[in-house]
Amino acid sequence: MAKARHSRFDCSPGCAVEAAIGLVDGKWKSVILFHLLAGTLRFSEIRRQIERVTPRMLTRQLRELEEDGLIERIVHAQVPPRVDYRLSALGRSMEPVLLALKAWGDAHIGLYGKPRGLDRRDAEPAAVYTGGLPSPAGDAS
Repeated sequence: MAKARHSRFDCSPGCAVEAAIGLVDGKWKSVILFHLLAGTLRFSEIRRQIERVTPRMLTRQLRELEEDGLIERIVHAQVPPRVDYRLSALGRSMEPVLLALKAWGDAHIGLYGKPRGLDRRDAEPAAVYTGGLPSPAGDAS
């Protein structure tokens, strides 16, 4: 069952944060908005910039962003059909938030992602689980 995308907020402390997060709560929405800060992009251009997103998920996220008024979908009457996406005025107003998220992410990428300059192949091999059996040397480490 799909979750309700919008609900009434009780305006308790934090409800404005809840409302804002509710608009960009999809896995790829904030990333899409960030890429659209550069300007108008076609579907294929967005897909190239976000390599791990499936076409179906990208379509879903773009539709939701459009429904929420954060992006505009421009359909050009030509053959083959051409569709462009750009930030709406509301979406553009999120620029400082998106840039702040990027700055925070750049500063803390090592906590949650692959640290810069570290290649997993260079890491020490993981300890082998022996099932709690003593090592061959006889110590119970």
